[in-house]
Amino acid sequence: MTALFVSDLHLTPERPGVTRAFLDFLHHADADALYILGDLFEAWVGDDDDSPLARTLIDALAAAHARGIALYFLHGNRDFTVWRRFARETGASLLGDRELVETHGRRLLLLHGDTLCTDDQAYQQFRRRIRHPATRFILHHLPLALRRRIARGWRAASQRHNRNKPEYIMDVNADAVVAEFRASGADAMVHGHTHRPGRHSYQVQGRSVERMVLGDWTETSGWCARLDSSGALELVQFPLAATAG
Repeated sequence: MTALFVSDLHLTPERPGVTRAFLDFLHHADADALYILGDLFEAWVGDDDDSPLARTLIDALAAAHARGIALYFLHGNRDFTVWRRFARETGASLLGDRELVETHGRRLLLLHGDTLCTDDQAYQQFRRRIRHPATRFILHHLPLALRRRIARGWRAASQRHNRNKPEYIMDVNADAVVAEFRASGADAMVHGHTHRPGRHSYQVQGRSVERMVLGDWTETSGWCARLDSSGALELVQFPLAATAG
C-alpha cells in the first residue's frame, strides 16, 4: 500500500474548485495513510467553526478514515488552532511540529516547513508569540465571530508583509535543514510552506539524504508525495481540472 503526503491546499470558500478537487482526491485515494502537513485551510478559526467548508471537510476526512485510511495532521502557520475536536471528528492523529516517522522502510522527518525559514526573523518571533500556550488559550475562548475577524486581519497583514520581503527570506535556511537532519537521523525530509516544490540532496555526516518540498494547490494543479511499499518516495504534480471533474 501507499502513504500520501499533502500540504498547502489553503482551502477557502473563494476557491471552490480546489475544495472540490481535494474532496475527489480523498474519495479516490488508494492509500493506507494520508499525512496532511499543514495549511490545509487558508485560515482555521477553531474546532467550533460551523461554516459549510469546515463541516464538508471534516465529513470527507471522516469518510476517508472510515474506509481504512489512517489520517495524520501536522499544524501549519494557517491552521495551528486545529485541535482535539477536529481530531476526534475526523479520526486524525495530531502530530508535533517535527515528527519522525518510520514507515515503508524509510525514516522520514515531517514538518510544515516554516521553522526552517530562520532568515525571516520577524516571522519566527511572531510564530513564537502566537504559538505560546497562553495565546492559544485566549484565542480558543474568544467568540467565533471575533476569531473570524482576527483571521482576516492576519491574512491581509501576511500578504502585505510577504510582498516586501526578499526572495531568500521566504525560503529555507540551509543550516537549519542540515541541523534537522543531524538531530533526527532521518534519511528524508518532507515539508511544504515555501510553495517551491522540488527535491534537494545533501551529504550529512557521511549520509546521503533528501529534502522533498511539496507544492501548493492552485486552481490548475495539485501536489502530493507518494511513498510506496518498496520505500520509493515520489513527488507528483497533477492537473486539478481532471481531478475535479
